[in-house]
Amino acid sequence: MPLSSEKSTSLETLLIVDTETTGLDPEKDQCIEVGAILFHIEKRSILAQNSFLIPAANNPAEAINKISPDLTRFAQPWEEGVKYFLALVDIADVLIAHNAEFDRQWFGIPPLPEISKPWVCSMEDISWPSTLNLKGRPSVRDLALAFEVPVWSAHRALTDCIYLVEIFRRCSDLEELLEQGLEPRRLMRAEVSYDERHLAKNAGFRWNEPVRGAWTRRLSEREIRELSFPVVSVQL
Repeated sequence: MPLSSEKSTSLETLLIVDTETTGLDPEKDQCIEVGAILFHIEKRSILAQNSFLIPAANNPAEAINKISPDLTRFAQPWEEGVKYFLALVDIADVLIAHNAEFDRQWFGIPPLPEISKPWVCSMEDISWPSTLNLKGRPSVRDLALAFEVPVWSAHRALTDCIYLVEIFRRCSDLEELLEQGLEPRRLMRAEVSYDERHLAKNAGFRWNEPVRGAWTRRLSEREIRELSFPVVSVQL
């Protein structure tokens, strides 16, 4: 993707968000940590940071996020952390998360506030330059390494937010990528044969999710035009 020569955007601030949870299902699991960084786009700088743990009785995902339930119950002003997080949401133009579909589903479930502002997913909604040689749905680790950001830890909320900050600082065409990331999208199914399935996979389509037996991905009209294979719209 060519770099933008002019940095013009209606967006001024991003709220970079990440969560850690006790599992994958918001019906039975809970969010136990929120990290957020308010980022000024033009200045490529941090304006504010916030991170807090939410008390939990147990954490089946402790092996992954290294957060013991005992740790979440130590005294700390997490209620004030929620209020400060909401203040950051209020001032931000847009929220961004790596795998936003996962992170945004925890908001609106008490004690976390419901969020009505737009989200951009840095894994699915942003078309990173092909020169980075990334997969269609890159992990935050792979994205960081592609931008020569050192990776020292993972699976704590604020740490993953910091990775995105360092990526955005190095991204000269961030304004253009964000504007494209906000384009309306609809779920599309790849019309590829079994022998052509690598085309869909390399383009970031997912097999069996959310449509069984199909390669699908949410795409904008611009992204549809750029594909090398046909797609059809899917209604869930």
